[in-house]
Amino acid sequence: MKCTIVGMWGGFPKKNGPTSGYLVEKDGFAILLDAGSGVAAHVQNYIELNKLHHLFLSHYHYDHSVDLGAFLFGRMIGTYIDHADKHLNVYGPKDKSISQQVENTRFNTFHPYDENSAIKAGPFTVTFHKNTHPVETYAMKITDNEGKILVYTADSSYRKSLVKFSENADILITECSHYAGEDAEKLGHMNAEEVALLAEKSGVKKVVLSHLPHYGKVDELLQTVKSAGIEEAVLAETGMEIEV
Repeated sequence: MKCTIVGMWGGFPKKNGPTSGYLVEKDGFAILLDAGSGVAAHVQNYIELNKLHHLFLSHYHYDHSVDLGAFLFGRMIGTYIDHADKHLNVYGPKDKSISQQVENTRFNTFHPYDENSAIKAGPFTVTFHKNTHPVETYAMKITDNEGKILVYTADSSYRKSLVKFSENADILITECSHYAGEDAEKLGHMNAEEVALLAEKSGVKKVVLSHLPHYGKVDELLQTVKSAGIEEAVLAETGMEIEV
């Protein structure tokens, strides 16, 4: 299993740096986790748009979902011009306006999920954890057919249940929206100290810090995590490839 970081900024994109989007591939099969601002354009550096048939949205804040419309129209137009022959399957929390948007755009299909769902897509099984965030939001666990595990926290404040959900993952892609000492919980996020605690308590093998802030020096986030004893940790970068 390979994960490519398409984008990793929180809130809004930087120049040539999209917000949340993570392409997961194995044996020629691909799924995309989130579709933040700039993701639809940048994901095409790694895969043809018409070869991507499964899009999982963690929640509907713009920095995770605003490019949904681009993917929907890409599939509709791609099908009309004979560049695509399969529907785009969009998975997300139940939401009438989102499901109507997807279903009303031809050649796209919406699939709601919740914390009890287990979705099979090619070699992957995707399960979900309901997070603590201002809107309904889910972390995702992607398990491949060889038992390798990638966990993507999406947006969430620190919770013991998220520790359990992430236990023994090979890769943990975790939001790290705030610096040590800042109160991230009031905004439904985690600071670097809480990320270190999540990594330590869950026993994950490698941590990727993502959903990065637009202020301060992001290297300090990594320093905080590593100083807590989490040596296998890196900052997410656009285009970074992670072998699981």
